[in-house]
Amino acid sequence: MESGQALVAAVDIGGTKIAGALVGAEDGSLHHRTERPTRAKEDGEAVLGALGEVLAELMATPDWARVNLVGVGSAGPVDTVRGTVSPVNIPGWRDFPVVSEVGRLVGGLPVVLTGDGVAMTAAEHWRGAARGFHNALCMVVSTGVGGGLVLNGALYPGPTGNAGHIGHISVDLDGDPCPCGSRGCLEGLASGTAIARHALAAGWRPKSAGLVDISGGATAVAVAAAAREGDPRALAAFARAGQALAAGIAATTTLVELDVVVIGGGVAQSGDLLLGPLRARLSEYATLSYVRGLRVCLAELSTGAGLVGAAAAALWATGTTVK
Repeated sequence: MESGQALVAAVDIGGTKIAGALVGAEDGSLHHRTERPTRAKEDGEAVLGALGEVLAELMATPDWARVNLVGVGSAGPVDTVRGTVSPVNIPGWRDFPVVSEVGRLVGGLPVVLTGDGVAMTAAEHWRGAARGFHNALCMVVSTGVGGGLVLNGALYPGPTGNAGHIGHISVDLDGDPCPCGSRGCLEGLASGTAIARHALAAGWRPKSAGLVDISGGATAVAVAAAAREGDPRALAAFARAGQALAAGIAATTTLVELDVVVIGGGVAQSGDLLLGPLRARLSEYATLSYVRGLRVCLAELSTGAGLVGAAAAALWATGTTVK
């Protein structure tokens, strides 16, 4: 890291954990990374307490003196106009004023809110697999499913910061109700939680006791391990998720004409278990001439994308060009 490089304090708020780091404004490097469990099953004050602990740890570092901007990436939906969040997987936060609360905790520094899918997109377009592409969809497939868009070479968050939120488009007209209020959402079929739920319903059981509670990525990891060993129920759960993703991606590509789709998040680490059925099914849904041959690839920034992206989106929103 350059000795005089400005830093952005970045926070990534998800249903399982809240992560934080100081991010180099010129090179996107991560420093002083830390995290806490989100405590999403508790009330809103408990979640705010976890966020406060992350920020306090960052503020205690000597490099905090070079921070003049805070980027917050959060599970959605978000409202960047009002500075509030209502994450589907954090029931204690509904219209929660995260921008004002973070501003208070950091002593009045400017705070920029970004949806987690848009943040991941900003990161991959700046430093990852979408770099150099003018039209891209970047997706987070983890506890939930989010996304963001780059159109005509620029990040496109939309009026309230939710553009590209592909996880809550319906891909199953008669599907299960979703916590968002809709039915048959992509998130309900393709998230890590959904993969585990489908495998369990089919009779699969993890080898390690205590992993039946589908509260996060650990169980999806167990399903992936079983799938690699050839368990047909585990393989079927990933095939179902891949098909749902293919339908959602094809619909989005048909609408806005994309060059590339980048998939990140914990479930994406399963690699070809997910991408294999996704790519195979994509040809069935993406049939028009201008969507055939769409490139689908894994994210390059792995689990740090949310933090790099929260910083990148904050820099972009405040008029700083990231290169």
